[in-house]
Amino acid sequence: MEREFEEIDSSGKWQNLYNEIRNQASEYPYRVAKLPLNRNLNRYRDVSPYDHSRVKLENSENDYINASLVAVEEAQRAYILSQGPLRNTCGHFWLMIWEQCSKAVIMLNRVIEKGSEKCAQYWPTSEELQMSFTDTGFVVRLLSEEDRSYYTIRVLQLQNTATSETREIFHFHYTTWPDFGVPESPASFLKFLFKVRESGSLGPDHGPSVVHCSAGIGRSGTFALVDTCLVLMSRRKNPSSVDIQKVLLDMREFRMGLIQTPDQLRFSYMAVIEGARLILADNAEAQQITQETVPKEQVEPHRPPPPPPRPHLRDERPNGQPCPHQEPQSTSGDQPQEGEPASQDDSVAENSGNVRKRHREERIASTSQKIHQMKQRLSDSERKREKWLYWRPILLNIGAGAALAMGLLVCWMYSQ
Repeated sequence: MEREFEEIDSSGKWQNLYNEIRNQASEYPYRVAKLPLNRNLNRYRDVSPYDHSRVKLENSENDYINASLVAVEEAQRAYILSQGPLRNTCGHFWLMIWEQCSKAVIMLNRVIEKGSEKCAQYWPTSEELQMSFTDTGFVVRLLSEEDRSYYTIRVLQLQNTATSETREIFHFHYTTWPDFGVPESPASFLKFLFKVRESGSLGPDHGPSVVHCSAGIGRSGTFALVDTCLVLMSRRKNPSSVDIQKVLLDMREFRMGLIQTPDQLRFSYMAVIEGARLILADNAEAQQITQETVPKEQVEPHRPPPPPPRPHLRDERPNGQPCPHQEPQSTSGDQPQEGEPASQDDSVAENSGNVRKRHREERIASTSQKIHQMKQRLSDSERKREKWLYWRPILLNIGAGAALAMGLLVCWMYSQ
């Protein structure tokens, strides 16, 4: 995989590879998304869930929401890739989370980006503490909020007002991933990914986690692709056996347009390669410790128990059935997924994150200053041009008049 990456990178063929994947991707019907009653439920006209994999709301007059169930059976992974909720679909969003028994929401965008609203504010802030969604009968409360340098972890309480039942939902919010762009580095992204994994939210013991950005295909597709590839590598114990292009094409069977730019495709390769190194290093270290502490004759081959099957992955209804009543579970016993590296020292990461953040802010400020200076020069040039356009006809007329007067004077002098 590293050799493949180096060959593509050195030849500058990421655009060609991206176009090839787009051409190979299958297209499926999405008639429900285009029905007149659903048009105002879509954030973008060109991003729609396929009919065969769309998530269906079950306790609503209209079962439509712009979200797709993306399932990878071998990895025992399933994600709900969704657009960022609109102001009129926030209640539907929480209804979907409740019905699908999701344990986490992974948000990869900011509410406002480049001066535009990319997602409605669907969770309560620290000032208001709770929000009510009367159209679907849910109340969301903020229980805790942990702000890191480039992401925030929240614990929310979701209450069904009809039954008074409550559940705790993790909200993992990556706050520094630009639209149509890539994270600052694979290392920072992987730290965020492993933090999500540590919560147990991505495992088969819960419903599919909801992953969203603005459209639910670019940044969301990158997150799901990298996580899936790393799980497959860990399961197969052979990183070279994972074909990123094939995994992406398989995932595009469930939702259109996953990975929006060649840069996001390139970053996915970088993150998978870096993540594979961490996983292999972690496995090697664990194996060495085992060999040093356990006599050789007592060491048994590592045969992890088969993971519990994810319910309804092959169900005729792709989004599954409502889950039975479950009491909120404590997260203290959640174990990281197999093959994940141990978490790094948070303080060191915070300091390095702060340095990067400061450098980024300095670059942004410098760029803003240069843009301001450029605009100032353009404005000065434009003002000079406007003055010239104003005085030009006047000066031309004066010049013509002076020339005419001079000519008449010369003619008069010769006539005398």
